[in-house]
Amino acid sequence: MRVILLENLRNFGSIGDIVDVKRGFARNYLIAQKKALFASKKNIENVEKIKKDLNKKDIEKKKSAKDIADKLDKKTFDVRKLCTENKELYGSVKPTEISKLIKELANIDINSSLIQPVKEIRSIGKFKILINLHSEVQTNIYINVISDEKNN
Repeated sequence: MRVILLENLRNFGSIGDIVDVKRGFARNYLIAQKKALFASKKNIENVEKIKKDLNKKDIEKKKSAKDIADKLDKKTFDVRKLCTENKELYGSVKPTEISKLIKELANIDINSSLIQPVKEIRSIGKFKILINLHSEVQTNIYINVISDEKNN
């Protein structure tokens, strides 16, 4: 399915590009999130007209993403979790939990879909987390998982 991009997207293209993507990806993500439109003649003409506005919006988003990246860059957040004697967690630390933690401690709202742990967090220790704030802006934070022992 051919779509016109309304945002700069890493690995796909920039504003105004016409790209071929799978139908489900186009409908369920790109069009649903208003990141693209169906590539009809009418839509192509409309996108050409509003391309400058879209570029301005993208620059604003990028600036805001850079501000957030500067605030979060290489910060460490502590998470207390119950664990076994082998230092393995009961469950794991998920992106939604990391998002809530950042909101509580740094007062910054980050969608959990932007958070990408380098590897799954299933044990005690320090873990690197990649956050994709914009197609051109990424930052790293660290999650320090600490044992939350409730000894007698």
